[in-house]
Amino acid sequence: MMEAPTEAVTRPSGVRLRLLVLLAVAAVASMVVLRMPPLVQDPGYHQFADTRPWLGIPNFQNVASNLPILLVGVLGLVRLWQRTSGPGGAREVTEKAAWLFLFLGFTLASFGSAYYHLAPTNTTLVWDRLPMTFGFMGLFAAVLGERISERAYRLLLWPLVSLGIASVLFWYAGEVQGRGDLRLYVLVQFLPLLLIPLIMMLYPPRYSHGRYVFLALGWYVVAKVLENYDRQIFAALSIVGGHALKHCAAALGGWTLVRMFSLRARLQP
Repeated sequence: MMEAPTEAVTRPSGVRLRLLVLLAVAAVASMVVLRMPPLVQDPGYHQFADTRPWLGIPNFQNVASNLPILLVGVLGLVRLWQRTSGPGGAREVTEKAAWLFLFLGFTLASFGSAYYHLAPTNTTLVWDRLPMTFGFMGLFAAVLGERISERAYRLLLWPLVSLGIASVLFWYAGEVQGRGDLRLYVLVQFLPLLLIPLIMMLYPPRYSHGRYVFLALGWYVVAKVLENYDRQIFAALSIVGGHALKHCAAALGGWTLVRMFSLRARLQP
């Protein structure tokens, strides 16, 4: 007779414990990043290995390799429209705005990155990084809503997107004054990379095919490695640099998310 009250007490405590774990990890990671010395943008970042022009377009491969990213973004937006335009769309995609930010982020980032690579400077880099934060925060908010609660999604979507935008503007405002600081932008990129797998391990899914998120995050890691070894890859291959391959890896990560979004179905409770 006494077992039911015990179960009722245990369940909320388990929920609180999971939230405490997430908050603790987020707090520690934030403290580690923000206690670092200011991260100034390396001027050498703009000096890519492959600067060959073609058809009158400077840095052609780094510009043109954004086309797969554009394709992924447009396909994602079309698929989002298809899945939400019907009578049951509101129930099928409860985190519509988060997915919109994700796929819109890919679409706009393709234009922003192409614009940046035509003439790489800190000023043009702003238009590359701003839409990328839409994607980071959109995916993060979608996972929050689908794994933790729709209330968490509604409460955090706009603050997360605003934080992403602020991280880029804060960095650039500092650069203009000669004291740029990338720490907040780094946090916006890597905190979701840390928390999303943890959330997916701690909370049960409401939709199928969630494993695709891990594959997408894996492609993101590959993209960062390719970016870091831009010159070494170009020296080894001679035909393409690591940065252009980074764009292709990012597009594959985006395609993985579009594929997941297309295949997934709501699981029975």
